Amino acid sequence: MDYELNMSTEVNVLKQMTKSLANRGPDAEGIWHDSHAAIGHRRLSIIDLSGGRQPMEAGTMGSTQAVVTFCGEIYNYRELRKELQLAGHAFETGSDTEVLLKAYLQWGDGMTHRLNGMYALGIWNRHTQELVLIRDRMGVKPLYYYPTSTGILFGSEPKAILANPVARRRVSLNGLREIFDMVKTPEQTVYEGMFEVRPGYIVRFSRKGLSKSAYWSLQANPHTDDQDTTVRTVRDILSDAVSRQMVADVPICTLLSGGLDSSAITGFAAKSLAPRKVRSFSVDFKTNMENFEVDAVRGAPDAPFARALAEHVGADHAEVLLDSSDLLDKTVRDNVLRALDMPSVYWGDMWPSLYLLFRAIKNHSTVALSGEAADEIFGGYRWFHNPAAIQADTFPWLTPGSSRYFGGSGLLAPELLGQLDSETYRKERYLDALKEVPVLPGELAVDRRMREITYLNLTRFLQTLLDRNDRMSMAVGLEVRVPFCDHRLVEYVFNVPWQMKNADGREKSLLRAAAKDVLPAAVYNRVKTPYPATQDPRYENGLREELAELLADHNAPARPLLDLKKAGTWMKRTDAAVSHPYNRGSLEATLSLNRWMSEYAMDLAI
Repeated sequence: MDYELNMSTEVNVLKQMTKSLANRGPDAEGIWHDSHAAIGHRRLSIIDLSGGRQPMEAGTMGSTQAVVTFCGEIYNYRELRKELQLAGHAFETGSDTEVLLKAYLQWGDGMTHRLNGMYALGIWNRHTQELVLIRDRMGVKPLYYYPTSTGILFGSEPKAILANPVARRRVSLNGLREIFDMVKTPEQTVYEGMFEVRPGYIVRFSRKGLSKSAYWSLQANPHTDDQDTTVRTVRDILSDAVSRQMVADVPICTLLSGGLDSSAITGFAAKSLAPRKVRSFSVDFKTNMENFEVDAVRGAPDAPFARALAEHVGADHAEVLLDSSDLLDKTVRDNVLRALDMPSVYWGDMWPSLYLLFRAIKNHSTVALSGEAADEIFGGYRWFHNPAAIQADTFPWLTPGSSRYFGGSGLLAPELLGQLDSETYRKERYLDALKEVPVLPGELAVDRRMREITYLNLTRFLQTLLDRNDRMSMAVGLEVRVPFCDHRLVEYVFNVPWQMKNADGREKSLLRAAAKDVLPAAVYNRVKTPYPATQDPRYENGLREELAELLADHNAPARPLLDLKKAGTWMKRTDAAVSHPYNRGSLEATLSLNRWMSEYAMDLAI
């Protein structure tokens, strides 16, 4: 939108911005504009397939009062629809989009307090000439904006904004710091001048300028329930969240690894659907199935546990087996990069493997339920149980034992590392985060510290995982829902004392107890195991071959940023029988950085 330009002259630019998000919405396209606002939308049809087209208009007396573009789902839209009908509103579709728009007309942006869902939305109020941007409480759905001298650009991904020539493709030192350090500063992006709407926030833009306000945040409250009541409450909220999120007019499934989190979701989904069968999918690598080797965090392959859960609940289960060579496919890697709009510095092979998994699932389902966020809410990661990590004066995942999984800067030149000064930046971001943590007067020291650890995980670490799921799934037109991000569950468990969350000494013991009735013994007793990673040395060999090409190309954009001597040592490594993800992180990060700089023609302001 722009208060100086006539938007009718910007339609072609709007079309290009909208087209850039075609993968997120393969089913339909729509644009709308008046004198000062222009809105585009790509639709992934989930609810009311024939109705619900966007951008959607609504008003009174034949005059448009508001226009909305909305990505996500409102899980309580049926209840809200009834309430709005009683208030006198009529509906032309069965979509949650129309409910959202009528809710805005009825309650203004105060409607946010009534919403249960995942959502990123932009509303243009024609009467007040104001743009309102709103993001869901946990940040499941992304939303970006870029202020200009006389207006503002916004979109679900950076690529939509970058498609407008007004937006500069410029990255500063702080942008590089956000890329290479696992701090995920709220509102910040890697692009200079571009910002992300913070979860639980409303951004307003009018002729008076830009303003931001929180409509939701984590609060510290006394927990008065006993252990049995707490377990029962968690079970009830989670079961209800899963049931709400099983509503769709398209095929729906669950992502099932055989771990506690995804098994709980699949178990409750099976109960919700009974007597119909729930569809579930798992993923692994062919070589892992044949020659799995225990590593520092993976004690066993997922397949036997996923099969046990599927048999226990009667799921229609399918296994997606990937070949490591697929991870090196140029088209796959290009699609991952274009979905991310930035280098994939962490988790290496997980990005292409997730993309391939979601692409396979899309052939059967349009919606999938994920077990993401349980570790952050219930304390599943090792750093929740490692005294050194708990007491460390930094983000707990960046302490010895865990930090090697997030170390992508190992091949950067010493001069650049000095400029980045990641240690200082990390310290500042950590202290900023601690200032946000709500305080409960009289709380025990151990509970206070575990509240801080939980807050850091929910507001920083989890955001990277939600981004990962959103980008890789929406790149193939698959919607991933996250029942553990139901704000009712997050609010409740955030205030449960640590000794109740960790009652039997095992990680996520509260969740284990709440989901016990839907789990087989093998899954109930299984320890935390991360997403599968390839151990195939052929994958690492392929990366080394690409690094050799980079080093030989004096025009490679990332080459001046590298420690060439150290990078050269990678070429002299002998082939290992097993390739471990924590040994190849810097190699994967370097190659991704180079591809990003080549594809996006970045201006590095360093």
